[in-house]
Amino acid sequence: MALAQTNTSSEFDAVIAVCRSLFLKKTKDYGTAWRILRPSSITDQIFIKAQRIRTLEEKKVSKVGEGIIPEYIGIVNYCVIAMMQLELTENDPLEVPFAEVQSIFDGKVQETKDLMFAKNHDYGEAWRDMRISSLTDLILQKVFRVKQIEDNEGQTQVSEGVNANYQDMLNYSVFALIKLGVK
Repeated sequence: MALAQTNTSSEFDAVIAVCRSLFLKKTKDYGTAWRILRPSSITDQIFIKAQRIRTLEEKKVSKVGEGIIPEYIGIVNYCVIAMMQLELTENDPLEVPFAEVQSIFDGKVQETKDLMFAKNHDYGEAWRDMRISSLTDLILQKVFRVKQIEDNEGQTQVSEGVNANYQDMLNYSVFALIKLGVK
């Protein structure tokens, strides 16, 4: 089990490095324009990407030319954006300094990785035996859960909140990217 955890950790880190690199390049290009997005808009962006992945899985053809890997990377980054937006307030500036964005990004990813290892302990890395299409479906299910929580103005009776759902979607996307051979 220790070897599998070591591999999972390095595979997770390698995938995150790809996602982080793109995120930081876009931050250099656009700044933190994403700060204007309401949480529901971020959730919808994740939905669009997950729905496109599902469509490509079913139709097996892309007319735009991009495959599912960029969409999973986008889900990872939008999940981090969502978690950052949940922490930042309306009183925080729309333009967050680059170094602070890096630090917050890394913190959110580390929290999510820690959650993944806790769940991997309990589930025995079951994700390794799952189909990528099942990971896509789980992401879509989590999106619909988040939409319902948002429609309920964040109130839940027994369920985890939106942050935990964003963390799960991020982890499912990383698992898919690992299975797709992204390094």
